[in-house]
Amino acid sequence: MIYETAVVVRADLTDDAVTKVKELVTSTIESYKGEVLINDDWGTKTFAQPTTKGVKNGKYIYVMFKSDDAAANVELERKYKISEDILKFIIVKCGEDKHQEEIVKAYKNPNSKTTTDEGKVDSDKEKRLFAKKKSCYFSAKKTAPDWKDPSTYSWLVNEFGKISPARITGLRPRFQRKATTAIKRGRNMGLISYINNNVAR
Repeated sequence: MIYETAVVVRADLTDDAVTKVKELVTSTIESYKGEVLINDDWGTKTFAQPTTKGVKNGKYIYVMFKSDDAAANVELERKYKISEDILKFIIVKCGEDKHQEEIVKAYKNPNSKTTTDEGKVDSDKEKRLFAKKKSCYFSAKKTAPDWKDPSTYSWLVNEFGKISPARITGLRPRFQRKATTAIKRGRNMGLISYINNNVAR
């Protein structure tokens, strides 16, 4: 099975401390005979909403890996919870081993722009035009909301932090569910606010 995990560590950590967190993740995966496919550093981001303790930013670390032992995820979560350096974390199942090449190829660092086939960035206004036409944006563009990239779903959240329903977004039920899941995961990782549609910078 292919999984992805991301952790947010304290922004004031030294490079050595960040490296130790990365090694904690990779060594845990490898100890369960897993294989790291992608190891990426997203840099420091300002959270869309400060944490309950008032923390406003953190360093993001991303790892995609293959593992046939579900215990690896349990152990990762256990280590995440006891680490004082880790502020937020997430573990997501991406798909089956047979789709590994496709999944790895589809990965994009969230700091890069999401573009259309023509190479230009779709603005939120352009995306909302599909909703007015009651047409599914994701079906038309042959794409899907990705929790890692708020630009793919922030337009589905109103100024009060409410997720717009399908009757307003025009999304097909399958994509509406995917969007809702992506938004919840993005909120958990500080990429989009719970109370409005502000996103991490």
